[in-house]
Amino acid sequence: MNAASNVAPVITADNQSLKIDFPLKPFAIHHKLAGHPLLTLSRIAQLASELPRDLIEYNSGKVAISQDPDAIPTVDLDPVEVVKSIETAGAWMVLKRIENSPEYKTLLEDTLLSVAKARGFNSLADAGFEQLEGFMFVSSPKSTTPFHLDSEDNFFVQIHGEKFFTIYDNADRSIADDAEIERSMTKHRNLKFDESFAPRATEFHMFGGDGCYVPYQWPHWVRTAETYSISMAITWKTREVRRNNDLHFFNSMLRGIGLPQKAPGANPMFDAMKLGFYRSVMAVVNPLRSSFAMRKVLRRLALGKNANYYLKDA
Repeated sequence: MNAASNVAPVITADNQSLKIDFPLKPFAIHHKLAGHPLLTLSRIAQLASELPRDLIEYNSGKVAISQDPDAIPTVDLDPVEVVKSIETAGAWMVLKRIENSPEYKTLLEDTLLSVAKARGFNSLADAGFEQLEGFMFVSSPKSTTPFHLDSEDNFFVQIHGEKFFTIYDNADRSIADDAEIERSMTKHRNLKFDESFAPRATEFHMFGGDGCYVPYQWPHWVRTAETYSISMAITWKTREVRRNNDLHFFNSMLRGIGLPQKAPGANPMFDAMKLGFYRSVMAVVNPLRSSFAMRKVLRRLALGKNANYYLKDA
């Protein structure tokens, strides 16, 4: 891809939000991806047949906003069948790391490059868009994605159907405190939701062509309306985000052996020491992730006995 080439603005935002609010606050966006041939149900079903099984997660869409991760109802269909029957399957599905497919990688890069250009940069690297990853969501009508937070920044684009995206300020520690953030980052993403949070929400009501920017670690939950939904998360991790994530994981490991830790940033000198040790260990562990069986073992060790619940049919 030639970063210096002319790139049409695939993603746009109102009120110059790309320059005013980015990357600290959420805002509405619009895009030109609805109807793209890579984002149809038939093509997504093909993608589901090609991805490694542990990059496909799905379950019933009939879940609570504050869903117990140990009681998630499943769907008795294989991944391709879920996509093909999504109008009636009563399911929620995410296809992870779709940049593993060269076609989807190009789509993600071109889309983010248009944002970089709109912000005055000539390349993804100049704009700080590193470790680009994509996630495809396919949901049945009246499905819920429980309350959770994510470990990256995200342009969330709605491709088909009607969706309500409800998001909360990550600085409000009465919604998710440091311990809950660490647990969501390192164990299971679901957070506890209380109806008292509702007045503090910002809601984006989206149809195909709409979307929103989701800042790092902002808690949110999502629901579909009367039609099936196709959405895509275009995500990236800056160097600071990767550093913060690594510290969360190492803090969680230390906590697991009885050594409580302060949140990242509370003790910068100690953070630097922990980060160096953790990354040295992970340099040895990461090559093991090339094996599907080893990835299952590592997830269970890191995330607990139910970490592989969505692989029980594999």
